[in-house]
Parts: sequence; C-alpha cells; structure tokens
Amino acid sequence: MYWLELAGETDAFAAREAATTATGVDLLAPGIAHTGGVDRSRVRCLAYTRAAHEAVARTDADVDAAVAALRAASLDRSGSVAVRARNVRGTADVSTATAERELGSVLVDRGFDVDLDDPDHVLRALFAVGPRVDHDAVAGADGGDADCCALGWTAVEAARDFAPKPTDRPFFQPGSMAPADARAYANLAGAAPGRTLLDPMCGTGGLPLEAGLVGADAVACDAQAKMVRGARENFREYLDDPATDGSPDWHVARGDATALPFPDDAVDGVAFDAPYGRQSKIARHELADLVAGALAEAARVAPRAVLVSDRDWRAPAREAGWTVDAAFERRVHRSLTRHVLVLCRGGATDISADRE
Repeated sequence: MYWLELAGETDAFAAREAATTATGVDLLAPGIAHTGGVDRSRVRCLAYTRAAHEAVARTDADVDAAVAALRAASLDRSGSVAVRARNVRGTADVSTATAERELGSVLVDRGFDVDLDDPDHVLRALFAVGPRVDHDAVAGADGGDADCCALGWTAVEAARDFAPKPTDRPFFQPGSMAPADARAYANLAGAAPGRTLLDPMCGTGGLPLEAGLVGADAVACDAQAKMVRGARENFREYLDDPATDGSPDWHVARGDATALPFPDDAVDGVAFDAPYGRQSKIARHELADLVAGALAEAARVAPRAVLVSDRDWRAPAREAGWTVDAAFERRVHRSLTRHVLVLCRGGATDISADRE
C-alpha cells in the first residue's frame, strides 16, 4: 500500500494521471491519494505526482496523533533516517518543524540513526485538512471533508525530466503547451515503453515529444509543412541520443487529421490539442468538422485517446464511437480553460503496466 503525494492544484486530474501507473487510486485528502500498488519506474514519469510513499500509518492531521501512530507502527527496515513533513497547501494547523522533531525522536527511540543529509530512508509526513475535490471519474473525489496525516517511507520520486520550455527549443511557435501538461496528456493516452502514441495535430511536437521522453514511440502529423519541419527539428534535438540504443522511434509526416495515412489499430493511443477559437489551418475544414473527423480517425487507429481543447467536444466524441471515460476542466489563465477528454472505445484494455 502506498500514499501518493499529488502535485498541482487539480487533485482529480492528478489522481487520474497517477492511475496510469497505480492500482485503485483513491483520493484521501487535498494533495494525498491511496493506492494498492505502483509501477515505480513509471511513477518517475508522472507530471502531477510528486512521489509515492510506502504506507506506514494514517491518522488525523495532528502531530500528537501522528507520533502515537508511528510509535504503534511496525517498522520493517534499518539504517539511517530523516523525517520530512509537509503541510499540504497550508491546510493543516500544524508546525512541520515540530512534526519532524517529534517523529524523529520516535525513530531514534526505535533504534534508528538520524542523517539529515544522506539518509538510507526518508519518512514523509503529509498533513492535509479540507474538502476533497468532487469528481465522478475519480474514487474518493466526493467533496467530503478530510482530516489526514499520511506517514510513509519514500519509495520513488517523480523525475520531472520534461523537455525544456517551448521558448527554449530549436523550433517555437506561440501557443505551445507547457511541458508538464503535455507529459500528463501523453501519460493519460497510454504513453509508455513498448507503446506508440500518435498526435495527428502535432504543431511544434510538444505532446509526442513528452511521449518519447517516457519511452514511447512517437508518431506525429500536421497539416502545415512548417510545423512538420519544426517538430522534426525538436525531435532530433531531444529524442535522438546516439549513446542510447533504446531511444524511442519517432516519425513526423504532413497529413490531414481527418484522413490519417495509417491502417486500423495502428497505434496504442492518440493525444491531440485541437485548434483554439479559430478556423483550422486546413482550408477545407470548419473547426467542428475538423475535430469530428479527427475523433473518428482516432477511433479507427487506436483504442484510447485524449483530446484537449478550449471547449467541450463530448457530443462529437460520442458520435465518433468513443466512450467518455473522464472529463476535466483545467484553468490555464484568465482567458483560457482547457477541456480534457479521456476517451476509450469498445475493447480498450487497461493502460497501466504491471505494478509492485
């Protein structure tokens, strides 16, 4: 059993991304989720999870209660330790310094040596109070009040090894997506070693670039020759590693998202960022026709997809044969809220890998 320390401000979205690497993710409190098991290698690739911690105890968000729970817990390890406490989003009325000192004293009494610089084990104490987010696609996201301290040994931390921000890449265009968001959408579409992800409207290539960085093969298309050339330039910079035999394959081609040059079931997942509030650059398509056609083609070539846009395209997704598995609204800034649809079609299999 593990505690997941979530990142960002949208817990339901973070928990759903974490579910691509973990079994039975259940939201416990603001910024904290529970899971029965994780794929540690893939937790490192998550965008909106800070770390997974092997569960030791769970109690109320109170230092005395946490100390009592730790005293009563079975501690199946030896070596040096450090305690790291966090008041999640400042929601709990606790002092993290006091928590670290008191919990550290318990560990010393149990025979551990304290090493704050290079410990063998880190005990994480997460304190959180407040309502859980309300979302129908995430277990535990019921809007109920929570008061929680989760104690656990840190098992794996996210690497956050994203591509550089778009303005620092060889090819950049305004409106490019932040790397953490692109990573999360690629993960939700099933990006992982041994899988292939397609972006049929790739632009500068941010989404498939993050898929490649987590080990998936990346296939990208765009209607504009300039974008095709630019995406190739970015892929060469960040996905070609002569020193690594296992570098992912990638391909970029000019093409129409409504008439993809691929056979049925050619890829494992599709993720794309639809045009925002403007006409498509493919002259013969109105925006609604473009998105509907792209959704239909995505359903032909893959069992799962993630669609990102500035509006809700659930109706066209269903008409294209998709089941809407989850829908999220993610505020980017005052004038832009992204609508994210996680889609699957009949026969789609679990996107998660084997877990410990």
